[in-house]
Amino acid sequence: MKEAASDRIGTLLPKIVVPPPGPKSAEIAAILSKYESTAGSAIVLGKVPIAWKHAKGANVVDADDNVYVDFTSGFFVANAGHANPEVVDAIKKQADALVHTQGAAAPHLLRAQLTKRLVDLTSPSRLARAHIASTGGEAVEIAMKFAKAYTGAFEMLAFHGGFHGKTQGALSLTTSRHLRDVFLPLVPGAIHAPYAYCYRCAFGREYPGCGMQCLSYVEYLLKSPASAVDRLAAMILEPVQGYGGIVVPPDEFVAGLRRICNEHGILLILDEIITGFGRTGKLFAYQHSGAEPDLLVLAKGIASGFPISAVLATEEIMRSPKIMPTPTEFLPRVTSTFMGYPIGCAAALASINVITRDRLPERAAELGAHLKKRFKEMEDDHELIGEARSKGLMAGIELVKDRKSKKPASKETIQAVQEAYKRGVIVNPGGTFENVIRISPPLVITKEQLDCGLDILDETIGAIEKSA
Repeated sequence: MKEAASDRIGTLLPKIVVPPPGPKSAEIAAILSKYESTAGSAIVLGKVPIAWKHAKGANVVDADDNVYVDFTSGFFVANAGHANPEVVDAIKKQADALVHTQGAAAPHLLRAQLTKRLVDLTSPSRLARAHIASTGGEAVEIAMKFAKAYTGAFEMLAFHGGFHGKTQGALSLTTSRHLRDVFLPLVPGAIHAPYAYCYRCAFGREYPGCGMQCLSYVEYLLKSPASAVDRLAAMILEPVQGYGGIVVPPDEFVAGLRRICNEHGILLILDEIITGFGRTGKLFAYQHSGAEPDLLVLAKGIASGFPISAVLATEEIMRSPKIMPTPTEFLPRVTSTFMGYPIGCAAALASINVITRDRLPERAAELGAHLKKRFKEMEDDHELIGEARSKGLMAGIELVKDRKSKKPASKETIQAVQEAYKRGVIVNPGGTFENVIRISPPLVITKEQLDCGLDILDETIGAIEKSA
């Protein structure tokens, strides 16, 4: 019997039956434009986004039955694929047994299993305990609390281009001006330094002959009495920046920050909300440099589509007397209503099992090597591409007006993203100047789907160059 196309959703190539966005997407957008908060809607930008109806594997089907190859994983989430059957089954079974408890006050078996599983995944390391939360922003806030309580200091050093969330504390560490400006003042104590964005070096140098001046600047901040850095508790950074434009630093950058933290008694927090669970070709991105963090922040890919997050830290940090509850206190100091909720734990355990059993980090490394070769060909063919960079299946194509000035081609990037949609590939723009095409497909994407999507991007960039 011939296999139906619906049975193969997940591994299909693009198929556009109605020019997107179609009438059903427009109908959904019309309802949202009337009733949804404008603070959380892309529709207020005056464009009709495609409405998703179904997603599986590396495919998305929209409300008008167009089939797309997803190069976003739903913002870096669906590492084990959209609607992975084992994750879905775990959610269904758990929903039938236990949906909710009283957070910290009512433990359950899956919460115990997940905390142990997360710690075991980082072994051998000093990370000894896990704190389960719900979202990435919440996990960043929790990491900040642990760092402050343990050190007794309150300043946090973050990096230009970094994104750590939109809650008030996490936003203070995030540097995107348009996300921050109307909410100022934010949490005090946030300090920012240049990231190792070698293509656009803040110091006008070129790697590797730069002497890693970005690291020297951090050392200056810590040593100079004129820097105004007085009580630094921790540094926080993404091992590879996601929102900031898929900025891939040299491994020695993260390793160098680990060394500096050791020398100055500062905690190192690695935000692996995006890079964790196989995205960069290793289970965790810090494993590329060997720079083990004091606190590790995880979310997004942890459950491949279900909201749950975690903070891992050393025994000393997690058992700091300043943050542990006393016998007279009713509740611990760092809790939430949905802390370690059962369905999220079930989804995370199932997703982690798929990622590790099916060796998806190794698959990301293998496909990532192929992607690098394709990128080199595209760079050779298109002057519009200033730099194409990647780590595993986390990649970005930075478009520029010309390679000498590196003037951002922001308009062309938005145009490329829109044209890719029309041809059946979902990608997102990003970067400081919105001139980077970000690529982060589910780790289960087939090589055929990956090549098809890259072919479409190649054709799209070429068409934009010809029309200029």
